[in-house]
Amino acid sequence: MKRSLLYGFALTFLFYACNNDDPADSDENIVINELLPKNSMNGSDEDGDFDDWIEIYNPAANAQDISGYYLSDSKKNPTKWKFPAGTTIEANGYLIVWCDEDSTHVSGLHTNYKLSADGENVVLLNPDQDVIDLVEYPATVTEQSWARKPNGTGDFKWSVPTFNKSND
Repeated sequence: MKRSLLYGFALTFLFYACNNDDPADSDENIVINELLPKNSMNGSDEDGDFDDWIEIYNPAANAQDISGYYLSDSKKNPTKWKFPAGTTIEANGYLIVWCDEDSTHVSGLHTNYKLSADGENVVLLNPDQDVIDLVEYPATVTEQSWARKPNGTGDFKWSVPTFNKSND
């Protein structure tokens, strides 16, 4: 009897270990890491423009394909802007999205909206339109970003911008 119970535990553990995906490899861990609603000198796009930006962070050990995900500045219209096919974030990497209402760019990621300096929210959804992350920020402090500290996991606070790198 004891042998059969032990065998059952071993099989259950083995099944769980082999079939349970590591949560660190899940796109659910991708987060909005930092945003700069009023930018005049901290990171410029491919044209040299200092536009509003949102930084997405991938803490996973694997690159994540976020094609078809959504990013919006409106909870009422969360599918406002869609990441194009082929959009990936490298393992432990950052991805900058420009919030400049400029959809004419051939390269880079440029949304069809700008961030409000008066404060609002930013929402990230997966292709099934499940909320991955939701960030609400207050009225903007000039040349300060709204950033997670510690990087990727902490609470948001006003900070010196750390464009495309760790907030720590």
